[in-house]
Amino acid sequence: MEIGIFGTGGPGPNKVDALVGAIRAAHEDGFGSYWTAQIFEADALTAFAVAGREVPDIKLGTAVVPTYPRHPMMLAQQALTVQAAIGDRLLLGIGLSHQPVVEGMWGIPFERPVRHLREYLDALVPLVNDRTASVSGEMVTSRGPIDLGDAPACPVLVAALGEQTLKTVGKRCDGTITWMVGPGTLADHTIPVIREAAKEADRPQPQVVAGFPVCVTDDVEGARARAAEVFAIYGQLPSYRAMLDREGLGGPADLALIGDEATVGGQIDRLGELGVDTFLASEFATGDDAARTRDLLRSKI
Repeated sequence: MEIGIFGTGGPGPNKVDALVGAIRAAHEDGFGSYWTAQIFEADALTAFAVAGREVPDIKLGTAVVPTYPRHPMMLAQQALTVQAAIGDRLLLGIGLSHQPVVEGMWGIPFERPVRHLREYLDALVPLVNDRTASVSGEMVTSRGPIDLGDAPACPVLVAALGEQTLKTVGKRCDGTITWMVGPGTLADHTIPVIREAAKEADRPQPQVVAGFPVCVTDDVEGARARAAEVFAIYGQLPSYRAMLDREGLGGPADLALIGDEATVGGQIDRLGELGVDTFLASEFATGDDAARTRDLLRSKI
């Protein structure tokens, strides 16, 4: 199981510089990949084009770029441009985002999300792989080619939580990225559903990339309280709330991997045994615990 770092680069007046610094540190520490979300800071793909020029070898993944505000042709162009800039190291993670964000912040109707995703992928996957698409759907239209020279295609992964979405992704894409999904749910829902769908479609086994908050510490109660504060929003978003409920957890803090080196290391090992291909560590420790957390993660490479 690969160990990746899931972060935003951290504080600083220049968010691109901060992200480049975090990616460089992850590369120097030996991690295979660095992932960041497309949220309300630097544009992830633009920043990756910069970072990939400055930092060699490490793979760069988006977790995730929301689909609704970006037409698939525009996203394919941007992703392949990044590939041309950094040399076949991009992992393109996309997702539906959430109704409060899509409607409340962007003013876009969050209608029939599964159909939207299917039609979006009908356009995006051919554009990334074959540089052309011809889709005239109910929700997505994309007709025509793009020209990015010899830029290599990139894997397309989708943040998939529910059964319909997992089946769609298994039949069409390279894998899934999870967040706020516990080990029990991964074992009896996420992994078997997506792999069975891929098998039925005669596709290669999809990647399972699973993100978890992580903190190595002796102050378990203090870290749990910090996790409850840092990750509170995820317990309020319906799709994540459903995953937490499925796992039988009260909130995001209950999902976090917290404890000493042996405890957290064992929890990470268990995820690999369940079939997770890449473990994404969202480090939230402070002070000396931050160094302990990074050291533990390095020991798992």
